[in-house]
This record gives sequence, structure tokens and C-alpha cells, in this order.
Amino acid sequence: MLIGNLTRDPELRYTPQGTAVASIGMATNRQWTTDSGEKREEVEFHRLVAWNKLAELCSQLLYKGAKVYVEGRLQTRSWTGNDNLAHTITEIVIDDMMVLSPRREGTPAPVVAEPVAEKKTTKKTKEEAPEESASEKVPVEDIPF
Repeated sequence: MLIGNLTRDPELRYTPQGTAVASIGMATNRQWTTDSGEKREEVEFHRLVAWNKLAELCSQLLYKGAKVYVEGRLQTRSWTGNDNLAHTITEIVIDDMMVLSPRREGTPAPVVAEPVAEKKTTKKTKEEAPEESASEKVPVEDIPF
């Protein structure tokens, strides 16, 4: 679990199979006071990776400087570069994300579908069904979807 500020806008790409993947940079700060009373601060930089729908949401909602809470797991990858040197990187594969900063101007609000409770309906004959009057009609702006 981390809370930090993004160091750059998310980069959204797609694998050849069509899976969305977003790369995100994050900085976390730690502040403390030494025994001598001196205030100190340390900054750590992290590479975050999001997959699938979360990657697409990150690219839509996140921006450089935004404060974000993320949950995920550490993943270390190794490869040999074009220069024949071994490279290793540890990144955080995020499973959940919460934006803590206000939305940026012009960014649409995310659409969150709420579960709809199933109703048991019984068929009524015309005689049993009450007549709907104009005063009982629900205004369009009161419909939740």
C-alpha cells in the first residue's frame, strides 16, 4: 500500500493480444526529525504497472502531480539488453487504486454502475392494475440511470 504523487502522466499501451497496460511513475515522501532536532526528508521513486480495465481507468483519471493511493504487489523482472548487460527492475503491479486529488478540469466523471435489486413481479390484469395519473409520473431527472 502506497500513497504518493505521480511524477508523470500514465502511459497507456496495448499488448499484441489487445490487453491494456499502463506505466505510471510515483514518488513517496518520508519526513522525520533526527536526534539532534534536524528535520530530514527522503523521496523514493516507484514504477507502477496496471493491467486491463484498471490500466484504462488510470490513463483516464490520473495525471502528473495527482495524489494517489495504490495497493498491489512487487514484481521483479530481469532481461539482457542490446548492450549484452543484465538489467533488473522491481515494479509495483497495482490491483486497486484511489485518486485522492480533485479531478483535472475537463476530465469527465467516471461512470459507476450501481447494482440493481431484482424485483419479483406478478402479472396483473388490467382490472387489478391501478390507473397511472399524470401526478404519479416520475420526472426524467429523478431516474437514477
